[in-house]
Amino acid sequence: MIKILIVEDEKPIADLIDWNLSAMGYQCEKVYDGLAGADLIEENCYDLVLLDIMLPGADGYELLQQLRPTGTPVIFITAKGSVEDRVQGLRAGADDYLVKPFEIVELVARVESVLRRAGKAQERYAVGDVVVDPKAMLVTKNGRPVTLTHKEYELLLLFLRNPNIALFRDTIYQRVWETDLETDSRTVDLHVQRLRRKLGWSDRLKAIYKVGYRLEVEK
Repeated sequence: MIKILIVEDEKPIADLIDWNLSAMGYQCEKVYDGLAGADLIEENCYDLVLLDIMLPGADGYELLQQLRPTGTPVIFITAKGSVEDRVQGLRAGADDYLVKPFEIVELVARVESVLRRAGKAQERYAVGDVVVDPKAMLVTKNGRPVTLTHKEYELLLLFLRNPNIALFRDTIYQRVWETDLETDSRTVDLHVQRLRRKLGWSDRLKAIYKVGYRLEVEK
């Protein structure tokens, strides 16, 4: 199981990140100050560390220097959003840089991207009797292959990477079709309907009125 350390002094943000990533099957550990983070980094090995920069005790740059010899990927999550701050963070060795406030869907996408580049991407997803192996691009239900179109498969991955999160239709369209949502387009709705039918997810893929859809999974 992929282990992620969250070092963030704003408890609601740390808890939100922890809850969402844990729901995806990641093993998360969180602390709220730099010194506690430094102790955990010294004692444990992690596949990814999410670091705030402005931390009590020891700041994110100090922890980044502690992590660099281990080769552990790091994503800075911070309110310091100027171009100069971003450049400084990336030049210091961070693998990515996310500015607060952020959407959870963007955080999840960046976590997935950094883990893929590090060769540590999650091997598979399992929701009920549906199992998805991203490396093999294989979807099974009760052990039997399910045939999906390319867009249906990308839509499925988007929901799996954002469990229990209400996704706006325009967000879904931008992520899967990589362009802005067309006016009155029913493309997203039609693809969701087909996904529900093929996976038997009428009770899992919930429509959110005037918003979009949410994949409901047990944590």
